[in-house]
Amino acid sequence: MNLGQWIGLIAIVLSFYILWQIRDVLLLIFAAVVISTTLNRLSNWFQRQGIKRGTSVLISVAVFFAVIVGFFLLVVPPFITQFQELTLRVPKGIQLFNNWLESISTRVPSQLSPYIPNIDSLLKEAQPLINRALGNSFAFLSGSLEAVLKILLVLVLTGMFLAEPLAYRKLFIRLFPSFYRRRVDGILDQCEVSLEGWVTGAGIAMLYVGVTSMIGLLILQIPSALALSVLSGFMNLIPNLGPTISVIPAMAIALLDAPWKSLAVFILYFFIQQTEGNFITPMIMAQQVSLLPAVTLIAQLFFLTFFGPLGLLLALPLTVVAKIWTQEILIKDVLDQWGKKSERETEYIIVSEECAEKIISKCADSSNAEAASNPEEV
Repeated sequence: MNLGQWIGLIAIVLSFYILWQIRDVLLLIFAAVVISTTLNRLSNWFQRQGIKRGTSVLISVAVFFAVIVGFFLLVVPPFITQFQELTLRVPKGIQLFNNWLESISTRVPSQLSPYIPNIDSLLKEAQPLINRALGNSFAFLSGSLEAVLKILLVLVLTGMFLAEPLAYRKLFIRLFPSFYRRRVDGILDQCEVSLEGWVTGAGIAMLYVGVTSMIGLLILQIPSALALSVLSGFMNLIPNLGPTISVIPAMAIALLDAPWKSLAVFILYFFIQQTEGNFITPMIMAQQVSLLPAVTLIAQLFFLTFFGPLGLLLALPLTVVAKIWTQEILIKDVLDQWGKKSERETEYIIVSEECAEKIISKCADSSNAEAASNPEEV
């Protein structure tokens, strides 16, 4: 390798290192791009209905904030009330459960009684963990403040991208060589369509989880069924981890009525998440964005490992975009063209030799015909 190649290699390594150091910022920018793309599609739909661009953008943003504010207004107040009631009833429930275990221990053989757990001893063992959790309250508060700042940054970037999407698109395209910019523009169109398909698929999955959760909770007569179903639908955006989080408040509220309802809620959510995770989402994603179920799971594990919870939340749209860029650039423009130039040159040489032989043979035939027709001149 000469000096120029070494400089190019060092520049590439440094670029990857810098990108890795600012990966959290890049994820936030990507989240803003996803939201702005969705709102831009909604704004374009309003424009097709005869509404001007500025008004359609304002309506799209208003719809977005109405959904977010409505979610918090619908979910948070019932949870505060139920949580206050829960803090009063849970200790009583634990004591009743402990008395029930003690009554069982008097009826079972003495050989099995040591294996029956005692709630009081478990609470004593868990006390250091509880104290440690309370001691980390400041860290939790600072983490919450950081999360709020990140959300505000995403919202501000979303507004900027939505105000002038073509300007930022052209700026991104100019980062590529002039001969490749038309190709990049086509790839961005594919990414936009695929992200729209992902949003559609995610919306269908959220609707399925929310509706089935509400029907099940209403049948079980669980309080705040609407709020719990809305929470479960929104938490379905976070693969694997979100459904686990959404079942905890539902089981806690069900425990206020009867212990068996808490178990029934767990069974209900387990059934819903199994059907959604194994049937609904794979079929929808396969149709909308052509992602195989195994690829989806591997992508979730990969982005969770290297990028944390935010990477898990954006795992599917990141996979969609990475799939398109890999397929269009690496596979079609590089791997599929590998060796075709030498093949074309070889075919050209073979065709040229065949043409030369045909020309020589035609010239020889014509000269022999002339000699046969004019023997005197020869």
